Amino acid sequence: MKNSLGREIPEYIEGYGPVTPFAGAFKNSGLRTRTSVKVSSLIPNQQKLLSSIDEALEKLNISDGMTISFHHHLRNGDFVLNKVMERIAARGIKDLTVAASSIFPIHAPLVGYMEKGVVTGLVSNYLSGPVAEAVSQGKLKKPALMQTHGGRARAIESGDLHIDIAFLAAPAADAYGNMNGVKGEAACGSLGYAVADAEYADKTVVITDHLVPYPAYPIEISQIYTDYVVETDSIGDPKGIVSGTTKITKDPVALIIAKRAAEVIKAAGLVREGMSFQTGAGGTSLAVAAELKKIMRQEGVKGSFASGGITGYLVEMLEEGLFSSLFDVQCFDLKAIESYRDNPTHQFMSASMYGNPHTKGAVVNNLDIMILGATEIDTDFNVNVTTSSNGVIMGGSGGHSDTAAGAKLSIVVTNLMKARLPIIKDKVMTVTTPGESIDVVVTERGIAVNPRRIDLLEKLKNTRLPLMTMKALKDLAEKTTGVPKIIETDDEIMAVVEYRDGSVIDVVRKVQGERSCVRCSC
Repeated sequence: MKNSLGREIPEYIEGYGPVTPFAGAFKNSGLRTRTSVKVSSLIPNQQKLLSSIDEALEKLNISDGMTISFHHHLRNGDFVLNKVMERIAARGIKDLTVAASSIFPIHAPLVGYMEKGVVTGLVSNYLSGPVAEAVSQGKLKKPALMQTHGGRARAIESGDLHIDIAFLAAPAADAYGNMNGVKGEAACGSLGYAVADAEYADKTVVITDHLVPYPAYPIEISQIYTDYVVETDSIGDPKGIVSGTTKITKDPVALIIAKRAAEVIKAAGLVREGMSFQTGAGGTSLAVAAELKKIMRQEGVKGSFASGGITGYLVEMLEEGLFSSLFDVQCFDLKAIESYRDNPTHQFMSASMYGNPHTKGAVVNNLDIMILGATEIDTDFNVNVTTSSNGVIMGGSGGHSDTAAGAKLSIVVTNLMKARLPIIKDKVMTVTTPGESIDVVVTERGIAVNPRRIDLLEKLKNTRLPLMTMKALKDLAEKTTGVPKIIETDDEIMAVVEYRDGSVIDVVRKVQGERSCVRCSC
């Protein structure tokens, strides 16, 4: 069958199950239910603190076929997933599904467990490095399931993703299981992605390298969700949190794009008192924030909030009084961690509060402006941030689809060509975010406005901005690069890409023939 974007999707996918095809960004809304939670109670004087991961696994009665989860706030510095999997594999456990909110190059040992059948399923919002390449090569028995940040919280809370055991990396915790991310040598800031796991898993194990006297403070995740606590030598390296670009670009082409994006925001009438804003951590996106800062100063505007994964640059805007508050689901650098710890206006939000479409209102619904990146875009404004141009998995939605759906103005900023390849195609390799949620594409050569946004097009016509159609931008790029060769794929499905509401927006199929090496962005 075909979904509403015309993507060929099987009605049933082995290892995934029956498919609900994507029908539109808001077609699958309305009344929803949350799953019931298994609760075991403690009586006074019962202890939660255990001596080792092995003791925890023994008490948990871990067995074949379970689903275990991890969170990614330590990003490429996380040690907990590898430590736990090593001890599980030593017990001869097989056929596990690993539900990790994101996977980074440091998690390369998972490849070996996939090859040995210890891990046969994988659920994540973002895949990079050796694990992403191994999934693309077909080393995972079942198709990987790729979700959005809000979609993962929705799946856990609804029971679509049932977690048997959650293993939570805690930078600081007490012996009764209260935990936070702001103290200890591995402080990582907000623990927003771990909340749903803690609340809905059958069993929750807190793993910490900084055991503090009861009670830990502040408490981000409460003792009422914790079954066991394990102290280990190290949960990770906080330097690995800064894994990717978190500095403003100095590239002159990217700076032109950023300036034009800021002009689009101003022309749209969204630089106003009480405005809200989110951007990614990439160099071009942060350059847009720098341009927006100049305009806000000139106009004397104070925004209500900035949100998402928080960088030091957004912290600076908060400290300068350009925003009243920050909503933080994860910290991208050490300055953000310090701000989250010390500034009460730098607020916590869970992944569900951030982007879950099946709640009574996610933060993304109140966003005015969202700045997004893209690996590819097609002439219908569909965006790919899941696979590279050669069809290999190198990322995933994260909050891309969540924020694009919620924001009043969703802007994709990108070079027209990258690595001698055009970014705009007739058809993207994989749809991550539907074109109906993208309003504007800004490149160094021209700006395309989604035809759905007649109101915005009228406003931008009164500016000197170089407006073009997506087809004209595509043709312009192809005059330089030529028309790229179409990547041929097999019928075999390597990954299922879910939209935030749980419908299937696309699948990743195995690439035919030889592939180039994956280039991932951490």
